[in-house]
Amino acid sequence: MGTFVITKRFNDEYKFVFASRKGKTIFTSLSYELKFEGEEAIEKFKLNTSQATFLKFKSTKGKYYFKVLLDGEHFATSRKYTTELRLEKGIAEIVKYASISEVLDFSSNDVIFTD
Repeated sequence: MGTFVITKRFNDEYKFVFASRKGKTIFTSLSYELKFEGEEAIEKFKLNTSQATFLKFKSTKGKYYFKVLLDGEHFATSRKYTTELRLEKGIAEIVKYASISEVLDFSSNDVIFTD
C-alpha cells in the first residue's frame, strides 16, 4: 500500500509525496504555506482519486512523467520514469492505493533515531 509523506521544504512551506509500497516517490505535491492545507489536500485527493486526471508528458531528455489534475487544477507532478510502462505502473499504483493510504508527518524535522 502507498503512503502520503508530509515534509517541510527549505523555504518553510509544506509538501507531500505519494510513495509506492517499496518507498519510491511517485508524485510530489505543490507547496502549501500551512500544514493543514496540505493535510486537507491529501484528504480531498483520497476521497476523489477516481476523478483525478493524469496528463502524460515526455521530456526533451526522453524521460516520461505526468501531472495530476484534480478538479481541473494542477495538484502534483510525478517523478521521471525511464519507460512509458513504468509511468503507467506509477499511475496504476495511485489509482489502486491512494484512497486507502496512510499519512505520515515528518514535517517537524525531529530526530527520529538518536545515537
